Amino acid sequence: MQRYILSNKNKIILINGILIGFGFFSKFALNNINVFIWSLILASILGAAPIAIQAYQALKVKVVSIDVLVTVAVLGAFLIQNFEESAIVTFLFLFGAYLEQRTLNKTRSAIKELTEMAPETALKQMENGEFEEVDIDDVDEGDILLVKTGAKVPVDGRVIVGEASINEASITGESIPVAKEKGSNVYAGTILDNGTIQIVADRVGEDTTFGRIIELVEEAQDSKSEAERFIDKFSKYYTPAVLVIAIIVWLFSRDIELAITILVLGCPGALVIGVPVSNVAGIGNGARHGVLLKGSEVIGDFSRVDTMVFDKTGTLTVGNPSVADKEYYGDNIDEVLGYLASVERESDHPLAKAVLEEIGETTISPVENTEVIKGEGIVANVNGHRLAVGNVALMERENVRISEKARADIKRFEKNGNSLVLTSVDGELKILMGVRDQIRPGVKEDLQKLKKLGVKNLIMLSGDNQGTVDVVSRELGLTEAHGNMLPEDKSAYIKKLIEEEGRIVAFVGDGVNDSPSLALANIGIAMGSGTDVAIETSDVVLMNSDFSRLPHALGLTKATARNMKQNIVIAVGVVLILLASLIFSEWMNMSIGMLVHEGSILAVILNGMRLLSYRLR
Repeated sequence: MQRYILSNKNKIILINGILIGFGFFSKFALNNINVFIWSLILASILGAAPIAIQAYQALKVKVVSIDVLVTVAVLGAFLIQNFEESAIVTFLFLFGAYLEQRTLNKTRSAIKELTEMAPETALKQMENGEFEEVDIDDVDEGDILLVKTGAKVPVDGRVIVGEASINEASITGESIPVAKEKGSNVYAGTILDNGTIQIVADRVGEDTTFGRIIELVEEAQDSKSEAERFIDKFSKYYTPAVLVIAIIVWLFSRDIELAITILVLGCPGALVIGVPVSNVAGIGNGARHGVLLKGSEVIGDFSRVDTMVFDKTGTLTVGNPSVADKEYYGDNIDEVLGYLASVERESDHPLAKAVLEEIGETTISPVENTEVIKGEGIVANVNGHRLAVGNVALMERENVRISEKARADIKRFEKNGNSLVLTSVDGELKILMGVRDQIRPGVKEDLQKLKKLGVKNLIMLSGDNQGTVDVVSRELGLTEAHGNMLPEDKSAYIKKLIEEEGRIVAFVGDGVNDSPSLALANIGIAMGSGTDVAIETSDVVLMNSDFSRLPHALGLTKATARNMKQNIVIAVGVVLILLASLIFSEWMNMSIGMLVHEGSILAVILNGMRLLSYRLR
């Protein structure tokens, strides 16, 4: 029966609310007091059932929870036939708990999402030299595996045969594929874009980088929120105190109604709904402004953040490489751009895509004798001209003369963190393009807003090279910036900030690789276009990946945290005044006490509703 009642708690809330509404309708519209009273009696009994069960379960493990407090108050109100109070308290308590739980119930599914993304099979070299598909659990360290185009790398290992381009976004978060050759390290869960390689397994199963990501998320989520600890601690001392006071009053006065009145007034209905009202209003405001706040415990921690750590790609930057700088040399550039577009159309490399987007509409010519030079670029014939498109190494291979100005431009482009695309026609350098991931528009201004809101440290962690990271850091005015970091490096850095330096840390990211850091940080903030895992692991989601929502989110949580404290002060203060007046004055009675009590509930509701109109100044 207990399990049935708790599993149908949401239906009970609905029926409870309908009964209360029908009761008040009968009283004021139909003038039928009997229906009013019986509706509230049924609502009280129905609503109290799940609360009483939860209180009983808590007492069995010697925990005096808020459910015990509400149960005692409802029973007290019921005994003195104040059915209106007992019905409303049960509904508000259950509904507040439902609203909070609804925003949190998806968090644990992050582990399932991660597990589903892990490789399940591998092509393993057998004793006869042939490769056969086996279950990933049958791969041991030292085994030789074959990885083909489009497949996931099954284990952490080292390339022993072949060359390939691998998308490591699941590990580093970076959008540009990384070239791999003999001796290069590869990681489980990454995807081979093109090429075929053989690798020797170095780490398998849970020991792989991807496996450790899953483990880190599990460990980081296995903790209790500050809000839960506060409520438990408060209930532990408050409920017995009210019970003791009521018993003492009854022993001395022998007035059972007075003792029960103390229990009723001692249950701070305003406190029961004050914090949920603030939370719901804050969460509602955030949702309207593109910010998803996952529950009440998020608000308290987020409001006290003094350090924000950012992933680079997809967070501070757009996540799609584009041409950031370009220089043209010589004449007939429009014609050369057409030749370049003709060659790049035959490539699926991200840099080629960026170049094509930059060129736009142009005349396309037939391309012949295409030759791909691994790690350097492409050489082809276009309209009788020999075209070379690639890096500086390719230009040197083609004996292309590079002027002093061009060398200075190359140095400048590299200093700005660009990947270079050079184009030569018949041995003459014509075009230099610098491709890089662009910083999100308005990010610099948003970071300044965060500083004004009290964030003292702005730190960037990235899997990209340190040079590119330093360029972005200087442009944005960050406190610190660290490159060449794997997921475990990022999470270790987050852990150091929290445990050794005592900082309250928020991490902002968007990839699977960010999941451990999102979970380990006091507050994990995911960009809305990121992976499902990153979003579900996080505490806050910026919908549509709109970075400008971040200052609003921080300001909103600060306002909500203040609002919660105000409601707590109002609720507890009113209860203390009511109890003191009831005991030490002659003018205080049940009617006045109930009037003030209901007034305090209205006060905290109105105070909480102010958050719906909050805007960052």
